[in-house]
Parts: sequence; structure tokens; C-alpha cells
Amino acid sequence: MNPTEPNAVVLHKLVLATDSFILRVAPEGWELPQFKAGQYTTLGLPVVQQGGNGRAQKLVRRAYSICSSPEEKTYLEFYIRLVAAGALTPNLAGLKTGDRVFLGPKIAGTFTLDAIPPEANLVMIATGTGIAPFMSIVRTHLAASGKKMAILHGCRHSWDLGYRDELLAMQRLSGNLYYCPVLDMPEKEPVPWQGRTGFVQGIWKSGAIEQAWGVRLTPDNTHAMLCGNPLMIESMTKVLLAEGYKEHTKAGAGQIHTEKYW
Repeated sequence: MNPTEPNAVVLHKLVLATDSFILRVAPEGWELPQFKAGQYTTLGLPVVQQGGNGRAQKLVRRAYSICSSPEEKTYLEFYIRLVAAGALTPNLAGLKTGDRVFLGPKIAGTFTLDAIPPEANLVMIATGTGIAPFMSIVRTHLAASGKKMAILHGCRHSWDLGYRDELLAMQRLSGNLYYCPVLDMPEKEPVPWQGRTGFVQGIWKSGAIEQAWGVRLTPDNTHAMLCGNPLMIESMTKVLLAEGYKEHTKAGAGQIHTEKYW
């Protein structure tokens, strides 16, 4: 396999908003490796760049969390935010079904359930496309593990709430999932927003999960996974530390697991 050439094809593209879209990408002539929910790989495209020797084509690659379950063997799914000035995402946004793309054959990452006890409640807190690894986790583990799971997803607008319909359906079908979308710019909605507003930190502080589950959340029975905006992660970590939770690091086990985007 040539590590600099497109080696996969776009099976499906779904535009969610002007600056976000979902891609399903299938390998061409090779099989996807085994991986764990919550891990990531790379996508890439040949991009013409201006250099000292004139214009040259270079394969530009970026890492993206996988949204699909490891149980899906034929494709990987990605939730991508368009960065208008970025070197790659404007080109990814222009892809159509059948177009070729580079898909990293190596899948990596430690943002998985490996360090979370099977009996622990799991609260997943995301902003924007940070919900991507959590989709892989709930698609893989919600029914099989029996674990209570919650997803708090903070966005500016309702059209940024990728996977909202799927998560609402999961919540209706499973008594183990609590899903709470929250908007911090509800005044921009074309139709009045009836859900929660503010920031995900406020949803945690409100006790909404405890009320939904009828369970007091403590470091002894709950782990938190945080993914997305580093400012949210920093703020939410402070909230959790004040309640007795500890950060999970290589040096020591804890109940706060983080994955920063950008």
C-alpha cells in the first residue's frame, strides 16, 4: 500500500450544516483493522501547495475520531467540522460519493473504556464534533454492557447537534441512556428552542442526570469522559475536581478522562 496515495472511497456524505458533515469511508483492496470504540485514525487528500520550487502536490492528513462501531467491518464514519482556512477540511467538504480519499490503515488512541470499571456509570460530555468518539462508544457498548450512560452535548445552534435524532431514538429505546443537548445561543434559533440552554457544565451542576437516573453521582460510582473544546474541558475538569473526582493519567488512575479537540 502506497502511504501517500488515496486508498479508500467515500460511500456516503451527509451535510448537517454549512460547516459540518458526516463521511463514511470504505477501504479499497484492504481490510479495516480491529479497533476499540473511542479511537481515531487519519483522513487525507492530495493538496496542491505553493513552495520554493513552485507548485507541488502533497498529501495532507489530519486525525479524526471514529464515529462508527468496531462491529461495522466495511467502513469508518467521521463527523467533521469545516475549517474555512484549513489545509484539508475544505477539500474534504467538497468530496462526493465515489470520490477517493486517503484513510489511515493504523487506528490508535487511548480514549476508550479500557480504564473504566464495567459497573461504573459513564457520563460523556462533548462540545461540537467532540461527540464523535462517544457515538462509537454508545453504538458499541450501550446495549451490550448494561452500563448507565449519559451524553451532554453542547453546541451553539440546534443544527450543530450532530446525531441528535439517533441519540433521541436510543434514549427512547434504552432505559440506560440519558441524552441532553444544550445550546448556548438559543436566540439564533428559527423556531424557539424548547430544550436546555447554557453550557454543559451547568447541566452537570443542575443534577439533571441524577434526577433522570435516581442515583447520586460520586467518584465511587461514576466516570466522566470529556471531549471537545479545551476551554470546556478545563472548566468541567475544575467542577469535577471540586467534587472529589481525579484526573486519569499514566501516573495514576482517576475518574476524569479527556480528549481535547484543536
